[in-house]
Amino acid sequence: MKSRFALALIVAGIVFLLCVESKKNDPYKVLGVDRNASNREIQKAFHKLSLQYHPDKNKNKGAQEKFAEINNAYDILSDEEKRKNYDLYGDEKGSPGFDAGDPGQQGGYSYFTSGGPGQSGFNFRPGEWQNMGGQEGGSKSFSFSFGGPGSGGGFDMSDMFSNFFGGGMGGGSQFGGFSGSGRSKQGNRQSSKSIPSVNSQFYRKEIVDKGMTWLLLVYSSNMQEIQIYESVIEQVVTPLQGAMKVGSINCGSETSLCKDLGLYNSREPKIIVYSYASGEKASLVEYGGDLDVRSLKSFCQDYLPRFSKRINLDRFDAASEGGRLPKVLLLSTKKNTPIIWRTLSGIYHKRFLFYDAEVRDASDRSMRELGIDSLPAIVGWLSNGEKEILKSGISVKDLKSAVQELSGLLENFEKKNKKASVQRDATESGVPLLTTSNFDNICGDKVPVCLIGVFKSSTTRDKLQKILQSVSQKSFSRRQRPTSGTRDSVSYALLDASKQQSFLNALDKSGFKSSDKLLLAYKPKRGTYAAFQGEITEEAVESFVSSVLNGDVQFSKARQKPTLK
Repeated sequence: MKSRFALALIVAGIVFLLCVESKKNDPYKVLGVDRNASNREIQKAFHKLSLQYHPDKNKNKGAQEKFAEINNAYDILSDEEKRKNYDLYGDEKGSPGFDAGDPGQQGGYSYFTSGGPGQSGFNFRPGEWQNMGGQEGGSKSFSFSFGGPGSGGGFDMSDMFSNFFGGGMGGGSQFGGFSGSGRSKQGNRQSSKSIPSVNSQFYRKEIVDKGMTWLLLVYSSNMQEIQIYESVIEQVVTPLQGAMKVGSINCGSETSLCKDLGLYNSREPKIIVYSYASGEKASLVEYGGDLDVRSLKSFCQDYLPRFSKRINLDRFDAASEGGRLPKVLLLSTKKNTPIIWRTLSGIYHKRFLFYDAEVRDASDRSMRELGIDSLPAIVGWLSNGEKEILKSGISVKDLKSAVQELSGLLENFEKKNKKASVQRDATESGVPLLTTSNFDNICGDKVPVCLIGVFKSSTTRDKLQKILQSVSQKSFSRRQRPTSGTRDSVSYALLDASKQQSFLNALDKSGFKSSDKLLLAYKPKRGTYAAFQGEITEEAVESFVSSVLNGDVQFSKARQKPTLK
């Protein structure tokens, strides 16, 4: 009985202290505004007090704690849901399960909370009060828990990948307004000097046409509220590192740069986004919203690059997509183009063709056809049509590391593409050697006739190369027009019989082993072929091709579909 009484006294003492603390930290009183104050009035009060107690300007004892208290109050009142919860329950987290009572008082019980952002605290909820002992209607006791990072209201690092591969960025309280306790002695908040200065040379070399989104603070040296702007910008850019960079332009010292950019002096600092969202060329877009982290973060996200084409996977044909650039496709369960992919599409614009598609899960039929067993995944196609799974089951720690990792994948794929044979280039500068990587593009089912020069020695190869190159450029070969959507009537290639004998065996039982060189006309869709084993000259090849196109050559059925090793 004594132990129960002692416990009750302890708990009552805690509740009393928390009540005092709750009243002390009334956000309305902290900011000095009425309960019916408008958002603009709250913002003005916050800016004024933040400037007054900012640790960089106010070195008095207790200024840092006051600054943290101001930040916490603004975090509550600038968020519509938190403010509503505070007005109803006395706490920004709300009190689900309560039925009636005055604000902060429900059913005779109170809901208390303590601790600021990142601090531990107690939560007392009426649903957690229980009877003590075996007596009915006995004493009431508390069931309380310690809050802290990740316990609610903050940014959940465990779902970082989902956030960055999602269509938006969730608005936890840590990024919903000013949060934290300002810059501590350990440097929890980055110094305002961490925003690099931008001059004309830096702007031309590091920003212009680099494909990266920049958040720029434009100001003059005599502006008083510059530190407030810097604080907001730092909190916006921190979770977006990797997707955008930040810089500051002092129009007082960089007058020529500001004049060139059309950034003229004003009474207040300006926030400008260097964005690729609206076209091929970047443009400067001025932010005109409220100076709070949530609004500015949303604005920045809207102005990230949009060079990735959203496609329906069932209707996507990589071979039919034009251009000489390699193609990359992101597959995820997200409804909108993920932030990471939009970022990469800006950095590697004009180096890749970007696509993205939404799929239900890895069991989707289209996933099986592509050979993917886990999501998210990136599939690439070289310029010669060769497909490669760059990565599947992607998992990353944060946005910055994700951009770095995927950039490495794209860089390697680009190098591979430069080494690959491109049929269109080969038609102009030489006849390609038939390989596993280009077979579908040159002799696939969509090609009417594939003319193959078969050789066994380098001397024969050079001779066939020269003849086929000349014939392929003749008008009757009906070469593909760049502006048309039709394919060539005849594609040309060489085959090394010493390495690809199985290909020839699939056509004919003899495998043409007695021939040092020959021409094969192969119709992939029908699975038929015709062979020319006479003297191979340019005139003879022209005549053979013409006869094939006119239907004057008899084709034989292949024993099986030929493949390459």
